[in-house]
Amino acid sequence: MSADEPEFTDDALEAGRLLFAQPVIFVKGVVNLRELPPGDRFEVAFAGRSNVGKSSLINALTGRKALARTSAEPGKTREINYYDLAGGTAWLVDLPGFGYAKVSKTQAAHWMALTKNYLRGRAALRRVFLLVDIRRGLMKADDEVMELLDTTAVNYQIVLTKADKVKPSEAQALKEKLETRLKKHAAAHPMVRITSSEKGFGLPELRAEIAGLVS
Repeated sequence: MSADEPEFTDDALEAGRLLFAQPVIFVKGVVNLRELPPGDRFEVAFAGRSNVGKSSLINALTGRKALARTSAEPGKTREINYYDLAGGTAWLVDLPGFGYAKVSKTQAAHWMALTKNYLRGRAALRRVFLLVDIRRGLMKADDEVMELLDTTAVNYQIVLTKADKVKPSEAQALKEKLETRLKKHAAAHPMVRITSSEKGFGLPELRAEIAGLVS
């Protein structure tokens, strides 16, 4: 793709808009693998540290302010939360946040084990979007999840959040740095996305990307 060629066609962007304009409904929170819904449709999952803005991004993508519960206390996602997208077209999956120090080691270990087992056994999973706070970059907990995704051969893509909190030049510099680093990760998608839930930046492209994965 040349430098002046758009990343997505107008049709692809419109497909993403239309997909997320349809109903998005919370279905269930899963605390063990026996409760997972049937793998009868494609799904995409969102993962990230507990204070990365995961719920805010899901709400912004879907245009629903309270679909995913946000809180002043990070770590509120304590289950694998399933959302029905567009009347059975796909599952949106909100994975438990990781790396938050205020939960017990036992609880944190349970969440991580649940997530690992989900990643290893979910054939319909098309991609994990690994959310990273643009102000902090990759941290040790992110590296551990990336290693897990590489080992389990689950395709994943880094999505930088809270881009409105830094200068555009800083955001672009981090994006380029991470894309160079991702070349060493077998399961990583090569492109890093920059988003802002508050300003809406990068959301049409992320919707288009998801539409392309689940259609």
